[in-house]
Amino acid sequence: MCARSLYHQVVVLIGRTEMVKNCLSPKFSKKFMIDYYFEQVQKLKFGVYDIDNETFDLGDDDFLGEFECTLGQIVSSKKLTRPLVLHNGKPAGKGTITIFAEEVKDNRVVNFEVQARKLDKKDFWGKSDPYLEFCKQTEDGKWQMVHRTEVIKKNLNPTWKPYKIPLQSLCNSDLQKPIKVTCYDYDNDGSHDLIGTFETNMEVLQTASQSSPAEFECINPKKKQKKRRYKNSGIVSFKLCQIVKEYSFLDYIMGGCQMNFIVGIDFTGSNGDPRKPDSLHYISPNGFNEYLMAIWSVGMIIQDYDTDKLFPAFGFGAQIPPNWQVSHEFPLNFNPTNPFCAGVQGIVDAYRNCLPQVKLHGPTNFSPIINHVARFAAAAAQQAIASQYFILLIITDGVITDLDDTRQAIVNAAKLPMSIIIVGVGGADFSAMEFLDGDECVLKSPTGEIAIRDIVQFVPFRKFHNATKEALAQSVLAELPQQVVCYFNTRKLRPPNEPNP
Repeated sequence: MCARSLYHQVVVLIGRTEMVKNCLSPKFSKKFMIDYYFEQVQKLKFGVYDIDNETFDLGDDDFLGEFECTLGQIVSSKKLTRPLVLHNGKPAGKGTITIFAEEVKDNRVVNFEVQARKLDKKDFWGKSDPYLEFCKQTEDGKWQMVHRTEVIKKNLNPTWKPYKIPLQSLCNSDLQKPIKVTCYDYDNDGSHDLIGTFETNMEVLQTASQSSPAEFECINPKKKQKKRRYKNSGIVSFKLCQIVKEYSFLDYIMGGCQMNFIVGIDFTGSNGDPRKPDSLHYISPNGFNEYLMAIWSVGMIIQDYDTDKLFPAFGFGAQIPPNWQVSHEFPLNFNPTNPFCAGVQGIVDAYRNCLPQVKLHGPTNFSPIINHVARFAAAAAQQAIASQYFILLIITDGVITDLDDTRQAIVNAAKLPMSIIIVGVGGADFSAMEFLDGDECVLKSPTGEIAIRDIVQFVPFRKFHNATKEALAQSVLAELPQQVVCYFNTRKLRPPNEPNP
């Protein structure tokens, strides 16, 4: 299942659940974290698909139905069940979808390291394929699944990879609230076999350590009833159960983390003569073009998170005075020692002044400006706190020339406190830009190195011709908070000024 947000008819993917195999009544454990704004109508669409292959694209999978609603409807209901419909609005058979909502008041998570030993053998021709399910007890006494571990193939003494569960999801932040852990043997046909189950709570689990694990007998009620000498169906051992605070985007912003905004503008010849109305750099009588609209839309939001509001602004792909050599990272104000512009208006003024002084040329190379910003991000990465994060906005009109070098630059930058926003102006083929945006596939360098996180967000400006500037800003900045949190939390970096609880 995938969840999407609809804003001014522009669809933004929020995320996808895990895939549940061979099941007509699946229960998904994946949670979607969505900021709720009372003053906005936040439209959501949930789509359900039958996955038959390993490709990320849903276009070659069977569409089972969808449901559209607003976040307000889910929040007000807490539990919302509705029929699934097809694209034409007709019922999708008898299928329904049930969505649960809960307010996240606690940003603590629980880190787990879990093993098991001497589990029952459930497969006739081989060993069990065990996995665990964690359930919390709801107000009506029923059990609601909150997490499912990976499946360990053919192993009666498995060690699961470390994982984490939000404390709010696990037990509503109540350390004494019952938690049920169930161990299953995975089967490809969906008829997973019960190995055993037990109940505990966080108060008990927290006592676990490597030297003194918290251990529980897995009990299979049917086997216990049938066999007089039955003891258990295996032991589940918790080596670590640690509650830690996982900072949010607001924690970092309010805690003093500085957002550094940098702009890179495409001055290649494919933009056209800036003096002619058909040029993408032509400034219309009302004082705008697509480049300026993109700068204003994104800059007006990001500037609020930058205390000094001094933004470096660069151009690339032009011949610049006095020698008229092609440059791929020249300051818009032509001052290499001080490329900063005062506020968004300063960037706009520098762009307007620069435009008649350069000769549009080429090629379209991204890697020099990405590497330029990455050097500053690398210096910030040496600090022991989450003090700085860098956001590079690249506005371009066409096909990228140094794709391999840019791929390598992005893979390197993914290790740093840095994100890249690309806005494509004009009607060119932007397939290479969509490739750099890791939403559809994992980005790799030419040598095969995988980007450790997705730091690129690409948006074609033409999708927003009839939308408000707020819509463009929301789309290009949609992934930024998650990228910031992912980088700092992965490295266990706290905000410079610890926010008040």
